[in-house]
Amino acid sequence: MRKFFFLVLMAAVALRIAAAEQVRLTADAPDVVVSGDQFRLVFTVNSQDIKDFRAPSVSGFDVLMGPSRSQQRSVQIINGKRMSNSSTAFTYILMAGKEGTYTIPAASVEVNGKKVFSEAIQIKVLPPDNAGNSAGSGGSGSSSSSRSQVAGSRITNEDLFITATASKTTVHEQEAILLTYKVYTLVNLRQLYGKMPDLKGFHTQEVELPQQKTFSLEHYKGRNYNTTVWSQYVLFPQQTGKLEIPSITFEGVVAQQTISDDPFDAFFNGGGYIEVKKKIVTPKVTINVAPLPSKPAGFSGAVGDFKLTSSINSTDVKTNDAVTVKLVLSGTGNMKLVSVPEISFPQDFEVYDPKTTDNTKLTASGLSGSKTFEYLVIPRHAGEFKIPAVEFTYFDLKSDSYKTLKTEEYTVNVAKGKGNAEQVISDFTNKESVKLLAKDIRFIKLGDTSARPKGMFFFGTFAYWLWYLVPLALFVAFVIICRKQAKENANVAKMKTRKANKVAARRMKQAGKLLAENKKNEFYDEVLKALWGYISDKLSIPVSQLSKDNIEMKLSGYGVSENLVKEFIDTLNECEFARYAPGNENEAMDKVYHAAVGIISKMENSIKH
Repeated sequence: MRKFFFLVLMAAVALRIAAAEQVRLTADAPDVVVSGDQFRLVFTVNSQDIKDFRAPSVSGFDVLMGPSRSQQRSVQIINGKRMSNSSTAFTYILMAGKEGTYTIPAASVEVNGKKVFSEAIQIKVLPPDNAGNSAGSGGSGSSSSSRSQVAGSRITNEDLFITATASKTTVHEQEAILLTYKVYTLVNLRQLYGKMPDLKGFHTQEVELPQQKTFSLEHYKGRNYNTTVWSQYVLFPQQTGKLEIPSITFEGVVAQQTISDDPFDAFFNGGGYIEVKKKIVTPKVTINVAPLPSKPAGFSGAVGDFKLTSSINSTDVKTNDAVTVKLVLSGTGNMKLVSVPEISFPQDFEVYDPKTTDNTKLTASGLSGSKTFEYLVIPRHAGEFKIPAVEFTYFDLKSDSYKTLKTEEYTVNVAKGKGNAEQVISDFTNKESVKLLAKDIRFIKLGDTSARPKGMFFFGTFAYWLWYLVPLALFVAFVIICRKQAKENANVAKMKTRKANKVAARRMKQAGKLLAENKKNEFYDEVLKALWGYISDKLSIPVSQLSKDNIEMKLSGYGVSENLVKEFIDTLNECEFARYAPGNENEAMDKVYHAAVGIISKMENSIKH
């Protein structure tokens, strides 16, 4: 029982602590304001059961109003589950004073008997705009507002421009440079188009920035501009001397306000906007690239600040067991251009291509992070082997000198394992030819072999001449068959006669499908085409010259009996009559179908050529 009450008590305490931890007091204000501007400072707590709110002392700002208290509650029902949220806000209206950076300390409030504190925030105050029209004026405290222009106003290079700045202009070869394109605007910039050209002499990588740009206020050359970093690139110089980053032409789309002639429309609707295009040309940037000092042996081309560590999964293994040696290169620099470190494994080891894992990210100083190289090797013979240390030489930018990193050496004890070790292996690491290890002779071929008397050749034997005669005989037979086929195909009438039954059978097959689909008119048309087409092809007489009146004479000339001719004509009449006769349509169509198939079969056996 004691344990039960203890658990209930602990659960209640935990729930109370969790509820207290979920209560938050936040402070919200613009990051940058202009001297003389008014803005809001809002403290919000996500609870209404509060008391004893204590505001911080504010220096550098004049308090015009506040605190004004407001409460808000919302209820949501999702899938039958009711959720409610409530909050209390304390709002101050402040006016910025002298320029500088000021800190507003934390505020506090008591919730459920516990003190909750907000985070301290910093606000930067900019001097007033020299032109007397601040880019962020308006009293709202918004850091992304822009001055509206009247349609037709000229957009100068001081109203909208882009700067190109390099973090360094004098560097060593392969040293990282951060190139930044920053937009400055006093107008309502809606869109911006521009593309970075291919830079000669540099290896370029673009820094990923948010697609949705956020503007902030910045005092630049006496004016307060809305600014944002448009794009950034990390450059690695591949050549020495003076390298130039050319200027880029951007195209900006600026919204200008139109003023209506109707005063009522201008008052209530504020007029409309038109979009004006503005070309923006960035300045050129010149980079002075100094060559690296005399390069020592084993220099891999790495420039920056690096560390190298190594590890091995086991030093006591058996033959044919896998051994993994791992190298980890970490630091900051031109890591993408660094070649894979090579390890000189013993020739008794079978070496596979290393696996490379890249865990780097792009920073202003270059690629930062680590690259892991894993080597998988398999020892094929027993014994004691040494894996030598790996040396990595790079140019250190801090000391302006070369440094060599060295890993530890490993001794691997290989015991004899189960099965026979391979006698011949390929050294994949050094790309050398097959080597014989621990043996001075090659394997002797085992199994049955066929012997042949010395001097016996295939030339002149019966099989030799047969390889000539058989293809020649096949070729002659092929020519004879093709000539005969071509001669028969030349007689069009004869070919039509031979194929008459096939054509009629194909049409009757189509008629059978129409019968199954109960398509009456199409069925009878197909049956008539089959009957008349068969007689036309079989007798080599065009359909236009055949009729019921002369068909008896035509068929009699080919040896067809009078009864069979009469049966054929009766079938034609029955087909034409059944189409329009009343009664059971399916039964009539089925009767015509079988009659037509039967008469074509009888005609095929009776017509003589």
